[in-house]
Amino acid sequence: MKRLEGKIAIVTGGARGIGRAICQAYARGGAKVCVADLLVEDAKLTAQSLGERGMGVGMDVTNLDSISKGVAEVQANWGGVDILVNNAGIFNMASIDKITAEDYRRQYDVNVGGTIFASQAVVPIMKRRGGGAIINFSSQAGRRGEPNIAIYCSTKAAVISITQSLALELASDNIRVNAVAPGVVDTPMWDVVDAQFAEYENKPLGQKKKEVGEAVPLGRMGDPSDVADPCVFLASDEARYITAQTVNVDGGNWMS
Repeated sequence: MKRLEGKIAIVTGGARGIGRAICQAYARGGAKVCVADLLVEDAKLTAQSLGERGMGVGMDVTNLDSISKGVAEVQANWGGVDILVNNAGIFNMASIDKITAEDYRRQYDVNVGGTIFASQAVVPIMKRRGGGAIINFSSQAGRRGEPNIAIYCSTKAAVISITQSLALELASDNIRVNAVAPGVVDTPMWDVVDAQFAEYENKPLGQKKKEVGEAVPLGRMGDPSDVADPCVFLASDEARYITAQTVNVDGGNWMS
């Protein structure tokens, strides 16, 4: 039997990058997968690539009505939710003199609020089904501070704390809550990150990306599949005795 056979999953930010790789890995593992993303058409395209196991829905994780509608659609079509992956996230650099209230609110609304409120929407369903698994997305940036990234780093540190608190709160309901902390992963988002580093560190485009890849102990940037496979494990019954943990998936960048 496949590791996730019979499971129903929602992956926020599932249309591209790491989220897309998770959706594909879950479908291969036997799960039905809702690709939930603000980019509706991209979500539907990713869902189509999963065949009958895929469903694409528009979801803005900063909007509680949008979250509720997406979760309700999954319930109506498939009858429940067993797995939630809170992958949706955004990144922006800003030195302390350039941080704006709008950017502060946006990063916290997506990275932290999205994690909390998407979890809130599925927990009652998981309780009725006798349990479930929630996988949150932190980052190596949540393990340490970095210059000019105070907001992003703090949101990812918050995700680790939320993971621990929810895991303890929901343990008696057989709902496991864990997180993954990726390092540098080669996705379209990293082109945006690289461009921002180029501005702040006065480097040519592509230079920062090359440097961070070479600095990884395993000698390369991660591939989205490198992150997706541990997410399959954490959602499976093989991880039945693992909760409240944040797993580093970073090629050795951070040792905990």
